[in-house]
Amino acid sequence: MSARVRALAACTALVLALLLAAVLAPLPYSVAYPGMTADVLGADKGKPVITITGAGTRTTRGQLRMTTIVATGPDASVHLPDIVRAWYRMDEAAMPREAVYPVGSNTEEIAEHNAKQMRHSQDTATAAALHRLGRSPRDIKVRLSLADVGGPSAGLMFALGIVDKVAGDGRGGDLTGGRTIAGTGTISADGKVGAVGGVPLKTQAAHRDGATVFLVPKRECTDARAELPRGMRLIPVTTLDSAVKALTALQTKGAKVPSC
Repeated sequence: MSARVRALAACTALVLALLLAAVLAPLPYSVAYPGMTADVLGADKGKPVITITGAGTRTTRGQLRMTTIVATGPDASVHLPDIVRAWYRMDEAAMPREAVYPVGSNTEEIAEHNAKQMRHSQDTATAAALHRLGRSPRDIKVRLSLADVGGPSAGLMFALGIVDKVAGDGRGGDLTGGRTIAGTGTISADGKVGAVGGVPLKTQAAHRDGATVFLVPKRECTDARAELPRGMRLIPVTTLDSAVKALTALQTKGAKVPSC
């Protein structure tokens, strides 16, 4: 074997070794998937998701479904083939690990952080809903119960659920109009809706569970349109008030409904 052939073989072996190392090396990413959804107007594990005392409540039709994503854990190994596969699939997404787990380095810390965020989300959702209804928290008490779910992204749907149970659309009907409505978005005590991330996967989860309308923070319209399931209608919202008005318009013949 000539020196030239030996050099070429050595270079080829080195390139193959580098490629193999790149394929096998763990990368700082998580792979996310569509998660569970839950109807905030209904029950979870036998308990009402929303319980209101101090005010009359309505019997509602339709559903208001909060949406989630699930992801590989902070300690899971994600490799290049996993990221390539996720790139081509609608029901998977490769995301930087710090975007999925911005706080905590183990599952216990992350679970505690997500639980705190959920409690805060429930408090702000209640405050926003009561403000929209013109009711005082001194007179009306709201308890929200949804097991095994963390994070702040259900705030908008919690607030809409409270409004629907107490007042509906203000004309004697339901905010849903009997539809299955899904959505996502954080909410502040003054009713502002914030972005959440993972929206394309959440629209997949909503479609899987029967939703035909999806409420999305306006800033995330582009992301939501990217892989929108067929037949799903996107409605952009910026505040709780805009969400209520959009759902009311959806039931009114000839009314203009916001669209992404």
